[in-house]
Amino acid sequence: MPESPGLRARKKQQTFDTISETAIALFLERGFDRVPVAEVAAAAGVSKPTLFRYFPAKEDLVLHRFADHEDEAARVVSGRTADESPLDALRRDFLAGLERQDPVTGLCDHPQVLAFQRLAYGTPSVLARMLGFLTRSEEALAEALGGGVGARLAAGQVIAVRRILADENRHRIAAGQRAAEVLPDAKAAAELAFAQLASGLAQLPVESGRSAS
Repeated sequence: MPESPGLRARKKQQTFDTISETAIALFLERGFDRVPVAEVAAAAGVSKPTLFRYFPAKEDLVLHRFADHEDEAARVVSGRTADESPLDALRRDFLAGLERQDPVTGLCDHPQVLAFQRLAYGTPSVLARMLGFLTRSEEALAEALGGGVGARLAAGQVIAVRRILADENRHRIAAGQRAAEVLPDAKAAAELAFAQLASGLAQLPVESGRSAS
């Protein structure tokens, strides 16, 4: 009896998760550059071609953990309430992320998160490939804002601000400070950043049918 589409999808997800978890564990143990892809495949119980069907490049074994956040800003804008401006929604979302110590804000001192961040940001080839993640984030946000040059310019500024805020928090945590200790400054910096954005993006474009800020 042929497998149902749901069962096939679950099996593919299980394979994806097994490969990813195996790779991250090996990279954290010995370093990204010291673990060949063939070894990851063997440890995960798949062939090398199968691994590359799931992860086109070795760096993607690390970067896929950022994938869920790639269109996050776009989702925040698209899912906001009718009486909330795009920038207000993005500000609210970032501040909420700080409060719950979401790793994407850089304000997280969980040991496993810190180890993963050292791996990702300490590996030049992974860091270089992260540029594609930021570009796709900008493209998704620009589309949510209605498209066009104005939306692209606004999206670039928003994504840059989110990255800079997260980098500042991450560097302070990496230097040994606790998340709770950094939180007040992180919130103040976010408020400043979004206030500066608001003054420069007073005519922030939005998709048709939504109110502008």
